[in-house]
Amino acid sequence: MTEFHKILKENWGYDEFRPLQLDIVKSAYSGKDTLALLPTGGGKSITFQIPAMAKEGICIVVTPLIALMKDQVENLQKRKIKTAAIHSGMSMAEISLTLDNCIYGDYKFLYVSPERLETKLFRERLVKMPVNLVAIDEAHCISQWGFDFRPSYLKIADIRELIPDIPFLALTASAKPKVQQDIIEFLKLDNPTVIKKSFFRDNLVYVVRETNDKIGQLVKICNSVKGTGIVYVSTRKRTKEVARMLAQQRIRADYYHGGLSNNLRADKQDRWQRGSTRVIVATNAFGMGIDKPDVRFVVHLNLPDSLEGYYQEAGRGGRDELKSYAVLLFNNTDLANINKKSEQMFPEIDVIKRVYQSLCNYLNIPYGGGKGMSFDFNINEFARNFKFDLITAFYSLKYLQTEGYLVMSEEVANPSRVHFVVDRDALYKYQVANTRFDAFIKLLLRSYTGMFSVYTRINEDDLAKRAGVTVEVIYNYLNNLDKAGIIHYIPRRTGPQIVLTYERLRPESLLISKVDFDIRRKAEQERVNSVIEYATRTDKCRSEILLSYFGETESNECRRCDVCIDTSDLNQKDIEEHVINELKEQVCEADYLVRTLKVTHKKLVLVLDDMIDRGLIVNNNGEYSLS
Repeated sequence: MTEFHKILKENWGYDEFRPLQLDIVKSAYSGKDTLALLPTGGGKSITFQIPAMAKEGICIVVTPLIALMKDQVENLQKRKIKTAAIHSGMSMAEISLTLDNCIYGDYKFLYVSPERLETKLFRERLVKMPVNLVAIDEAHCISQWGFDFRPSYLKIADIRELIPDIPFLALTASAKPKVQQDIIEFLKLDNPTVIKKSFFRDNLVYVVRETNDKIGQLVKICNSVKGTGIVYVSTRKRTKEVARMLAQQRIRADYYHGGLSNNLRADKQDRWQRGSTRVIVATNAFGMGIDKPDVRFVVHLNLPDSLEGYYQEAGRGGRDELKSYAVLLFNNTDLANINKKSEQMFPEIDVIKRVYQSLCNYLNIPYGGGKGMSFDFNINEFARNFKFDLITAFYSLKYLQTEGYLVMSEEVANPSRVHFVVDRDALYKYQVANTRFDAFIKLLLRSYTGMFSVYTRINEDDLAKRAGVTVEVIYNYLNNLDKAGIIHYIPRRTGPQIVLTYERLRPESLLISKVDFDIRRKAEQERVNSVIEYATRTDKCRSEILLSYFGETESNECRRCDVCIDTSDLNQKDIEEHVINELKEQVCEADYLVRTLKVTHKKLVLVLDDMIDRGLIVNNNGEYSLS
């Protein structure tokens, strides 16, 4: 057993690596810059976690997604691997202590957002850290041609001057050839090892259906395909509605989105992982860190924003290499909506500038101030107060993020944290002098560990239950101890946040390039056109369309998707013979005949209707039988 296999077994319980994982691990461990493209389900996190643990020192992990950051940190901490994270929503004292712990505290991983790398505080502490590897997750964000461009990624390579001999490992699940070139160029990867897994999934059956009865089609899929499934919808409201409609059909369904509390999300995810919930209806917030191998179907009830996003979400099916279905349901309304959305994503430049100044007024930021500061942000209240259309305000802020002026985080729940800022001797003296706080301090120390060295998550509701008091009493204790300088108490916060990456600029200094604006708008329209082509083409294999999009132009037809089956060699006579033979044995529904014949529903129904017209069979409420 190699050292890598030993670490894998001891910490994750796996005996073997997945395809290409070990190649990436060896490359990163050897000190070579590496670009790794592993489609969803390939196990990207293992590829930097194993080499980092095999060496002395700490691995810096750069990721733009706070929810994913928190998920991975919690998973590593559960495995007793010392891991820290720095993200928006943390106080300066909390960030400073975290960085000191990473210098002196034998930590193995530090997760950071790309914007954090630019700060003076981080750079001052970085040079003191025993860094062994820098892993850049979601590396496609570095390219303007990528589907989720983050300008802060362009500055990641600057830290190479501070830690010049440390290898970079760039990771992405999906990137077109032009994006791959940008990753190598902008991260300044030195003669990198490029390791790619084909985007072809031979066990995944791609199916597209144009229908105005999406729920009816969805119910048929749930009833005809055994096993667990994921249903993606475009809004939080829709998750609840669709889950309720499935439940009415006696399908064990639940809903999931980013606006739910941490505990509720974890509970819903756990019940789905265990199989108590069969179908989870979710926004694209669901899936990060999910590794359920036996998902048999993934259904999209709306056109996706990009083929990159669709490929990742559809790819959550069939990770056990067994047959699974990726189904896209759409109609003419979806086609109109996706084109309308691509237009809404680019408000007029003068509108974007007005939104910026209004935002700074809303947050009470003076000219020249606000750089690096984090603010709680309610976009509904903002749009209402300044009389902006909500969609216009949202996409204006998104564009300002693309320009690098701010970062708008996704909605996340930051739990309450406590850190004792005095040592144990000073705390004992305080307890003796302030006996009314003694019992509560002891309760805190009995309930949680590590509060002298790190900011520790606490739950006020749990403390209230243990103490037999109201939550308000707990809040009073915590606030009084904070005011006394005994602890630093950070109350929990839920919701999105805004971080200014520059000081507030005057209108004449806020520069937005018309050339870049037009380039990005054109790139977005190309992404939309690719989605529409995938959905509407009926003369080219679905898998071939996806593979070609990602640069694999020499691929063959999958012979499994709805297009390939529809162009199969079965003629009408063959289909009729099969139908008659099946109906001699039993009454059948069309879906059953589709599965046994491996033809499209559309093609089969045309034949069935013709057989009815000729008096060969009859249709009784969807069940076919011989005349």
